[in-house]
Amino acid sequence: MEHLPEVAVCRLGHRPGRDDRMTTHVGLTARALGADRVVLPENATDAARTARDITDRFGGPFAVERTESPRGVVRNWDGRVVHLTMYGLAVQDVEDEVRTTLVDDREPLLIVVGAEKVPFEIYEAADWNVGVTNQPHSEVAGLAVFLDRLFDGAELDRAWEGADRRVVPKSTGKEVVSVEDEPADSTPT
Repeated sequence: MEHLPEVAVCRLGHRPGRDDRMTTHVGLTARALGADRVVLPENATDAARTARDITDRFGGPFAVERTESPRGVVRNWDGRVVHLTMYGLAVQDVEDEVRTTLVDDREPLLIVVGAEKVPFEIYEAADWNVGVTNQPHSEVAGLAVFLDRLFDGAELDRAWEGADRRVVPKSTGKEVVSVEDEPADSTPT
């Protein structure tokens, strides 16, 4: 698959106390499944801190930003915009068009993920309103499926830079090892 230009994720809103875990998982999912950065609302302090901490420990590159105006980020985005919504066109019907457009136009992509009710201006600003099923479900699940489809699974084999630890894949049990304790040629890509 040809390399895509920058892919960023923007979380539209954040209700402290109610959305803490969900906003954190938007950031972690964006990082783990191939996005280059996440833009979180200014009041999502803990979510931003967690995403930065995970990037520091498990590798990057991945940038975490906060903004007073997520809607302003969408309005001023210089590139293409995908808004993930249950009311959008089926992901399987638009994924090739989105990927081809990004590769051909070499424009960055902003993936918009809502929190509370999304204002209509976001639907209008989007180049694509995309639904991962047209059923109610988690915005984190929608983001994960969309990113996997966008990158055609290539993000699953990503090499991470600057990690100080990594998870050892196992059929049972948990193992995390320090990268500095491993021989240089044993780290999977």
